[in-house]
Amino acid sequence: MPLRAEFPEEGELVVGTVTSIRNFGAFVKLDEYGNREAFIHLSEVAAGWVKYIRDHIREGQKIVARVLRIDPAKNQVDLSLKRINDHQRREKIQAWKNEQRAMRLVEQVAQALSKTADAAVEQFGPGLVERYGSLFGAFEVASADPARFSKENEKAPWTTAFLKVARENIVPPHVTILGTLEVFDRAPDGLRHVREALLAAERVDPSSVEVQYVGAPRYRIRVQSTQYKAAEETMKRATEAALKSIKAAGGEGSFARA
Repeated sequence: MPLRAEFPEEGELVVGTVTSIRNFGAFVKLDEYGNREAFIHLSEVAAGWVKYIRDHIREGQKIVARVLRIDPAKNQVDLSLKRINDHQRREKIQAWKNEQRAMRLVEQVAQALSKTADAAVEQFGPGLVERYGSLFGAFEVASADPARFSKENEKAPWTTAFLKVARENIVPPHVTILGTLEVFDRAPDGLRHVREALLAAERVDPSSVEVQYVGAPRYRIRVQSTQYKAAEETMKRATEAALKSIKAAGGEGSFARA
């Protein structure tokens, strides 16, 4: 089910499997490019002097490497292991795992459409990658914001099946935003007014708004949502409800985003 070009691009991070090791370097099969062979020279295995290459790399090892040079005429791809950091390595492996999972989900969509997986990928794969950055990204959007996905793909005959598979298999990603409420009331029953103000904030959306005690008169307000914009809108409504409540009772309040 090819979705990528025949060759990677220079500077790209790729996932590969080490197939053989020599004193002068290692040969690698590129998992994302049809097991195309690539080569890592000894000088690109690790920073500093490498005395024994097998101290750094072994056959069968799954690696993340950076593409240094490409020569399509010679069918040659040169890689580097030392020119990436741990953060880049972890992010690339996670993205690769996500795409592996997305391909398995595409097989479910294809089955619902009575198509082969290859035919399904050919039908909608390139367009989804262009629009959402990756197939997995498309499934995430379909799960988190089905209305948006339906609108953006409303004329496609496969949209209903795609949405169903996304809904059944993908837990929408969440964003969390924080802020601080300061509410107080010096009246004899001021504590009750403060509690009512905080409850007013939570009642805006009990499933996503949480108020935590920090130290009177400060309270942390946490909002979680599948979309940043929606979280911001909920935060605005919740804090406005709390401030309206405390001021109506004769108290005072303010809000600051974390």
